[in-house]
Parts: sequence; structure tokens; C-alpha cells
Amino acid sequence: MLNKLSRFIERHLQPASDASPTLSNHQKQLAVAALLVEVALADHQFSGVELHNLNTILARKFSLSPDELTELINLAKNETNHATSLHQFTQLINQNCSAEEKFNLMRAMWEMAYADGDLDKYEDYIIRKVADLIYVPHADFIRAKSLTKANLTKSHE
Repeated sequence: MLNKLSRFIERHLQPASDASPTLSNHQKQLAVAALLVEVALADHQFSGVELHNLNTILARKFSLSPDELTELINLAKNETNHATSLHQFTQLINQNCSAEEKFNLMRAMWEMAYADGDLDKYEDYIIRKVADLIYVPHADFIRAKSLTKANLTKSHE
């Protein structure tokens, strides 16, 4: 899974020029979207509800073109093998995202994890691992989870 996502991201995450090595906002969004796909696949069950929620979350949170969104979703639907490293994506996040953007990533990952109404231990593990790799303080990790759960509870009432 990550090998194909890596190739997709590499095609879209090359800085525009050597003079400007920082990523554009759009390129950051693609890296974040790849991590959300990983959360969706973490429990090895990719239901129609999760697919719909992934599509909704990506469309709402990110300015992806329809082709990019379709390609990411198709990768998520068709691939079930996981690589062992999230380093490529987390390194991009560390180099190019602010603390606020990292916190928002945590919120989006929790939203994806709870999309099917059940937090699987593998989803929790992926989010914890990413939080550690992008140096999100534990207090922010917990706050992001709590805020997401509270918002989901309110939306279901």
C-alpha cells in the first residue's frame, strides 16, 4: 500500500523548483491524505461506510482535484498490504507543517478512525505512531481525540 502511495505522493510532492524547497499547501494536504488512507486501512476492514467517510473527509478537509481524490480512494480500495514505515510521510509533515497543522492532522486521523463507529486497536496504534513521529505532545494527542469524540457525539444526537 505505502509503495503505491509513495509513488503517488512523489509525483505530486516534488517542490516546484530547487529555489523553493518548501511544499505548497496542496502538497502538504496530499501527504496528510495519505496518512488518512493508512488509518482507514489499519484494521484490515475497509467497509463501504469507511470508504464513504474517507471520501467525505478528504473532500471536506482538502483541496484535492477529483482525479487526485479518485486515485487516492482507488488505492485505498484495491490495496491491502501495508509497509512497515510511515517515515516518508511523517518526515514531510515534520519539515513542512506547523504545530497547528499537526494538531489538525491528529483530529482528521481520529475522525477517520471513528468513521465506522468503532475504534480498532490498529487504528489507534497508527495514530499514536504518527503522533510520536511528528512530535505531537501527548496532551495535544489526547485533546485531539477528545475533541473529535465530542464532535462526533454531538453530530449523532
